[in-house]
Amino acid sequence: MRDRLPNYLLVNLALACLAALFFVASIYVGRGGELLFARLHAADEIDRSLAWLILTEIRLPRACLGLVVGATLGLTGAGLQGLLRNPLAEPGLIGASSGAALGAVLVFYFGLAAGSAMLVPLGGVAGALASLGLLYMLAGRNPSIVTIILAGVAISAFASAFTSLALSLAASPYAVYEIIFWLLGSFTDRSMDQLWFALPFVVVGLALVASTSRALDALTLGEDTATSLGFNQRHVKLRAILGTGLAVGATVAVTGVIGFVGLVVPHIVRPFVGHQPGRLLLPSAFAGAALLLAADLLVRLPVGGPEPKLGVITSLIGAPFFLWLILRTRREAN
Repeated sequence: MRDRLPNYLLVNLALACLAALFFVASIYVGRGGELLFARLHAADEIDRSLAWLILTEIRLPRACLGLVVGATLGLTGAGLQGLLRNPLAEPGLIGASSGAALGAVLVFYFGLAAGSAMLVPLGGVAGALASLGLLYMLAGRNPSIVTIILAGVAISAFASAFTSLALSLAASPYAVYEIIFWLLGSFTDRSMDQLWFALPFVVVGLALVASTSRALDALTLGEDTATSLGFNQRHVKLRAILGTGLAVGATVAVTGVIGFVGLVVPHIVRPFVGHQPGRLLLPSAFAGAALLLAADLLVRLPVGGPEPKLGVITSLIGAPFFLWLILRTRREAN
């Protein structure tokens, strides 16, 4: 089977090129893209300065966020599916996304966002870290996979309930409007400052998840076999979950909730690299970046009316895929 798979390096190279292609397209394609390209090469100095300002302050941050957030969701989704040995696992399963969303919503609710735009991602990261701390309090020192899943589902439910409570008790309709639009997920009106804020958490988180690569391969043989091969299960789970929480929490804190990418991407990539979870991490990062950049291009295509939210588009793509995956899993079980 493995001999029939495409070369691993070629798959990664192809996916990296695809992500790079969508990255460049994200800068120049969309509303006003042709005008931007023309002004960058205009003879008038004012036109060039204006085009450069649009490029560096609007288009480039958006493209960079698509690259970073997509890679984060793809890699952590593949890592969690390998750790939990569950094809339906995705980053939101451990509660980090819901916790980050709640933290950011509380910043909006108490009016702190008016003081500084950076307080929103700061609240989101604090919420993600609080969710991880609660997860380990509930799961214990050396939790089983089932305990981690149940604790994550419970935390997600509580965070979602408190988010809904904040929406229902918000004193101003403008605050409700702002919270809802943020929760839908988008790269619009994000700056490089927000990206630089999230990037350290993302780098550390992805490095922790990537460090579990060999252990994830061993886990396919069972926890007892992986332990006999010298992998400390407690440390592996800690690195994978802490890394996922840091990386996903930081991205959710900046962009809002963008679902299903971490679920869909590993299944798209798996036929090309095989069923070793460790081999799936890097190509899933490239594929996640390409998919999210493509989805962001899609929301910018409509010429008239407001721009659809990115989280809505990914849900429209991911929800049918999720239903198909459930049906396929059920058929295989029978």
